[in-house]
Parts: sequence; structure tokens; C-alpha cells
Amino acid sequence: MQDLLKKLEAIHYRFKEVGQLITDPAIISDMQRYVKLNKEYKDLEELDQIYHNYKNVLDNIASSKAILTEEDDPEMREMAKMELDDLEHQRPELEERIKFMLIPKDPEDDKNAILELRAGTGGDEACIFVEDVYRMYSMYFKEKGWSIEVINSNEGGTKGYKEIALNITGEGVYGTLKFESGVHRVQRVPETESQGRVHTSAITVAVLPEAEEVDVELNMTDVKKDTFRASGAGGQHVNKTESAIRLTHIPSGIVVECQDGRSQHKNLEKAISVLRSRLYQQELEKKQSERAEQRKSLVSTGDRSAKIRTYNYPQGRITDHRINKTMYNLPTFMNGDIQEMIDALKLAENAEKLKGQEVI
Repeated sequence: MQDLLKKLEAIHYRFKEVGQLITDPAIISDMQRYVKLNKEYKDLEELDQIYHNYKNVLDNIASSKAILTEEDDPEMREMAKMELDDLEHQRPELEERIKFMLIPKDPEDDKNAILELRAGTGGDEACIFVEDVYRMYSMYFKEKGWSIEVINSNEGGTKGYKEIALNITGEGVYGTLKFESGVHRVQRVPETESQGRVHTSAITVAVLPEAEEVDVELNMTDVKKDTFRASGAGGQHVNKTESAIRLTHIPSGIVVECQDGRSQHKNLEKAISVLRSRLYQQELEKKQSERAEQRKSLVSTGDRSAKIRTYNYPQGRITDHRINKTMYNLPTFMNGDIQEMIDALKLAENAEKLKGQEVI
């Protein structure tokens, strides 16, 4: 109890200090520092509010106990006892909430993200499911007010996509989507199946935090650049110029293609952004592997073959295998109603982090 109060008091004083700093003309003139401090102020605001609530509860508990010790009036004692019971009931819930709020945030969580969807086993059906999942995420992003830009796409043989890559910008994008990385399995009767048999197909989802120049030093002398003709969406606008870009990072072997922009310059910019993010993700995965030795983590540590979720159409269910959570709202889930699953994954991850803190 005292430890929590001390931590919250330190945050309260830092919150006050930052509040004064962001009104300082010298800080305001330094835009980079001003933006950073403004973000810190916003991050600390909720913790400062809960500090006042918690301190108020503790002070009132002490006051009620004092009345019970010193007061002879039965009516006053009864009121104090009722208030004490209520406060003692509130306190553990508040303390649990504070513990979760004090878990350090991953610095990557506030970043924008690159989302890559690829067809796996299942041929045409896997390509169709890539399109279904792309639609699902797009509807969710729209609900969140996030912006989407297609970086690269490669259409399937008859329908759907062999792969599609998106750049998503908004508030807390990577922190929200990072648990989506892994293999998503679908069980349903394919459109091409005449016998009505249920088939199992799979796609892979990769979520990368969008890296900025300060995150990764990319030496362009290590990068081989090729240009080629973009195929265009469904053959509607086959490019007559070589505007599509392929970058090969020689030291790592990472290959990035970008062809959805109409100009070579725009595609090159996007491809460099994706390459930087892939290199950044490599470094993150090394760190996550090290952390995984200390505690379990729901965040993928590079093993993209891990089956994380099953979408079963005959039963109308979605099951996330990491937290054993099953939901029976498949139609609305596929229409972008995925927040409940994301919240459950976040909660499970925070519970693991909390255990890790208790052990250390």
C-alpha cells in the first residue's frame, strides 16, 4: 500500500513539474522537446487523477477508523463503520487498477504500424480469406478513425490477394495491433467446393512498428534497387513505365516490393519505410526473445508459424488459442467488431507483465 502511494506521489510531482515546463517560453520555442513533454503530460494525467482518488480513499479510511476509536455516539459510529466497509471494499479494486496502470508501456506502442497479410496453405481459398481479413481490419480501422494506405498488393489467381501490405496511422496503432501477428486459420466450405466439405486454410499476419529514421540507421549502399512494371489492380491500369520498386537489403537478405503508388519516387519512399520497419522489427524480436526467457509473452517473438486464431464458419466462432477465448459472433467480428478480443489479449499480456514484476 505504501509502495503504491510512494510511486503515485512521485508521478504526481513529475506531473506538476511537466505542467509548469510546458508553459515555459523556452520550452515552447523548442518544438521537439515541447511535443515530447506534452505527450508525457497526457500520459501522466490519468495516473495523477487516480493518485488523488487513492489518497482520498486512504485518508477517509484513516478518518473512519479514528471515529470508531474515539467516538461514543452510536449513530456516528454506525455511519463511520458503513463508510469504512464501503472504502475497504473499494481499496483492493483501486489498487489492482493502479498496479496495471503502473506497468511500463512498451515505447513502440504509440508508433504507427505496417500490416502485412499473406496467403498460406489453402490455395485460392487462402487468398479469399486474406481479402476477408483485410476487409475486417479496414472496417475496424475506420471505426478507430485511423488512416490506411495500401503499400503493396499481389492479387490471387481467381479472387482475393496472395499478399497485401498496409500502412496504418493513428493513435496507439502498434500497441493495439501487435497481438494480431501470427497464423490465422479459417475453417469453412470454400466457394470452389461443390461437395460442401469444410476445408482448413491459413494466412499469416505480420504487424511491424513503423520505424522512423532515428530508430534505424539505413545505409543505402547496402541496398540493391530494382525497378519493374507494376501489374496494376486487376489489370485495370497496367503501368507502361517501370514505377514499381524492389529493394534488397544485402546484409539481412530482406526483400521489399512496392508497386501501388503511381510514381517511382513515391514507391521508393514507401519501400524504404517498409525496409526500415522490417529491420527495426528484427531488433525488436531479438529483445522480445530475451524477455521471453524471463516471462511468457503474447507478442510474437519471430515465430510466424505460431497458430494464434481459428475462424470456424460452420459454428460461427472465433477462438484465440493463446488465451483460450472463444466468441460466437463471427459475422460481426468479420465486420470489424474485434475490440473485445484485442482488449482480452491486452489484459492477459498485462497480467503476465504484472507476474513478472512480482517475481523480480
